[in-house]
Amino acid sequence: MTMSGLVPAERIEQRILLLRGCKVMLDSDLARLYRVTTKRLNEQVRRNIARFPGDFMFQLTLEEVESLRSQFATSNKGRGGRRYAPLVFTEQGIAMLSTVLNSERAIHVNIEIMRAFVRLREMLATHKDLARKLDAMEKKYDAQFKVVFDAIRQLMTPAEAKKRNIGFLVRERAAKYGRSEIHPRS
Repeated sequence: MTMSGLVPAERIEQRILLLRGCKVMLDSDLARLYRVTTKRLNEQVRRNIARFPGDFMFQLTLEEVESLRSQFATSNKGRGGRRYAPLVFTEQGIAMLSTVLNSERAIHVNIEIMRAFVRLREMLATHKDLARKLDAMEKKYDAQFKVVFDAIRQLMTPAEAKKRNIGFLVRERAAKYGRSEIHPRS
């Protein structure tokens, strides 16, 4: 049984959030993927709390909950919303969930979630490499463009105007310049 038909990878990747500097998933999103209720998922976690240390799972603060509500338009407590702040699971916590949710679907969903986390790490590494290359190119080309900008500035500065001599050309000089008679300079 493959999950590619059951849960699209994009759907999993869209559910991964960045909170407290960690990539995490909400308990409600995981429950939907596992096709269990959030209450049942959290029950299993609480029954096996020793498996979920602080770096595997944590509960959101009220400020974080409000931030999520404003970002994702989730319902308020008084309107059918949750009574408690959601639990969020890091990649390690999600891997641990497969040990407390003993179902075929949980196993396959966990495999797909782990693959999604790996893809995200690969994309981030690629973006970091691109950012480093771009920085190097900017430094390299800044020096080259400085030369170009200096040349443009030189071209933009007005040239010194040549002073015209006042007076007449003498016959020898007039002949030298191909003129046969004396006339004013022009």
